[in-house]
Amino acid sequence: MRRTAIFGACLGLALIGWQCAGARAQTDDYPNRTVTFICPFPGGGGTDILVRLLAAELQDKLKRPVIVDNRVGAGTVIAASAVAKSPPDGYTLFLAPVTTLAIGPAIYKKLPYDTIKDFAPVGLVGSAQFALVANPNIGAPTLPELIALVKAKNGQMSYGTSGASTPHHLLMEMFLHQIGAKAQHVPYRGSVPALTDVISGQIQFMMVDLAVAMGAIAEGKVKVYGVTSPNRIKAMPDLPTIAEAGLPGYGTNGWFSVVVAAGTPRPIIDKLNGVLMPYLRRPDVQDRLNALAITPLTSAPEELERFIPAEIAKWAKVVKDAGIEPQ
Repeated sequence: MRRTAIFGACLGLALIGWQCAGARAQTDDYPNRTVTFICPFPGGGGTDILVRLLAAELQDKLKRPVIVDNRVGAGTVIAASAVAKSPPDGYTLFLAPVTTLAIGPAIYKKLPYDTIKDFAPVGLVGSAQFALVANPNIGAPTLPELIALVKAKNGQMSYGTSGASTPHHLLMEMFLHQIGAKAQHVPYRGSVPALTDVISGQIQFMMVDLAVAMGAIAEGKVKVYGVTSPNRIKAMPDLPTIAEAGLPGYGTNGWFSVVVAAGTPRPIIDKLNGVLMPYLRRPDVQDRLNALAITPLTSAPEELERFIPAEIAKWAKVVKDAGIEPQ
């Protein structure tokens, strides 16, 4: 009996050793095949621009193909679900915006994943800059005049977003709450189609990521009133903040991060972080992203892990103050 017990213990230790060796081998040769980088928004938007730059750098440094997969819809839930359910092996990355990791828990009563438990942070990568724009023919050349118009037509005007529960949606609801007015929300599958309808006059105004709208602004296709950030941005330094333009106290930013499925080995996370963070610190990359109205950010995985719960609490208050009922 004692000999059997000793044999069983030795066999158990051997199995553990083989498993650990297998895990080390899996980590040591990572990646040995194609990596998929999931983007929750359609091509052409600020998120898509950023993810493609990061994917190109990963492909260059990791010496393996990195493909971008745009999985659009349901306020990023479709994309996030795919990542949460993926094998924890580092072959499925997610450019996770504030929408997914912080706003979603306040907007949805039930999600098919836990934004804290089901994702492993790699790092923060950028802060999105947004602006309030409108069709130039609505008759509101200044922000105070736009505010007066929206209040006068209380509930009759329409605004577009890149989808329900996105930063675009919350930023507009913050704006409406602060001016004490209502407007009809028209969600789209991304910023580009929403902006197209603002230009054509199908809807009157929207909060748009500047990376998408800079060309339309320069060509006078839309009237821009100000940026949502607390400070002016490098890409358009002459453009005032919304607070400066006539709504004191207004101002906040969205952000992007990279995450993988929970349980991904830490050496793989460190390898990914070790490629992305130095890239985002390069002056030429910072200049390129700033020109696109995306502020580069960097962090350690632990910093992002601490950041997410604080952002969940922050956006939960925004949702509550705006009177948005969880769906």
